[in-house]
Amino acid sequence: MNISGKTRVFGIIGNPVSHSLSPLMHNAAFAELSEDCVYVPFPVEDLPAAIRGMKGLSICGASVTIPHKENVIQHLDEVDPVAARIGAVNTLRLVQVEGRKVLCGSNTDWIGANRALQEKIDLKGKRIIILGAGGSVRALGFGFKEAGAEIVLCSRTESRGRALADVLGCGWCSLTEVTELQGDILVNATSVGMAPNTDASLVPVQALAGYAVVMDIVYSPLTTRLLREAAEAGCITVNGLEMLLYQGVAQFELWTGKTAPVATMRRILLEATGNSETKNI
Repeated sequence: MNISGKTRVFGIIGNPVSHSLSPLMHNAAFAELSEDCVYVPFPVEDLPAAIRGMKGLSICGASVTIPHKENVIQHLDEVDPVAARIGAVNTLRLVQVEGRKVLCGSNTDWIGANRALQEKIDLKGKRIIILGAGGSVRALGFGFKEAGAEIVLCSRTESRGRALADVLGCGWCSLTEVTELQGDILVNATSVGMAPNTDASLVPVQALAGYAVVMDIVYSPLTTRLLREAAEAGCITVNGLEMLLYQGVAQFELWTGKTAPVATMRRILLEATGNSETKNI
């Protein structure tokens, strides 16, 4: 990679960011299409200063991750209507408007989740049970509803779960009732099952057989206990790496205006997580 004064700089802002796979994925995509761009991690504690720095240094764009996805909105010049409705931004673009620098915010998390699932099943008219009530659930729930699905949130904390369900205009139930739920698709949007606690799952195996598709946003490990037991129950499974991939694909296309090299980006993610198998992930 030859970096010069013409190289466009992108990155990821959050805390922590040292574990992020986004630099590997985006730099591989830039190289594949011979884009004179580089993508680097920026550990950020002082968010307002980081935003000022982006403008001052003419950093062309950035991914936004925990804990800044919601707070970043107040520091931006423009936020697209979808991200405003979700209440979270994961993608920044610096553009020139009448000679001034304008920092714009978007959200591609919902695009990533929708595209990962839609490769397996049409979402329109389907009933989707979402486990969790964290920040990612807002984006996923919005996206699923936009695709014409009915959603139900299922979480531990009633106050938080009901509040988010009110925002999304959907139903809520306690995790203690998960075995009584019925749906077409089950999505784990919590960190349960993530390494090192790989033996954990929120759904008893006997409750999985009724779902056509089970998705887990966790990608470490690639096959969580939930996905392993879902496959054994006859469900189609979707792992968290696919959501990470497709939200990144949407970011790349926003930044460059070009079709992203999906196969290359997927291969890099698989290699980075110690998985060489490229089919049916």
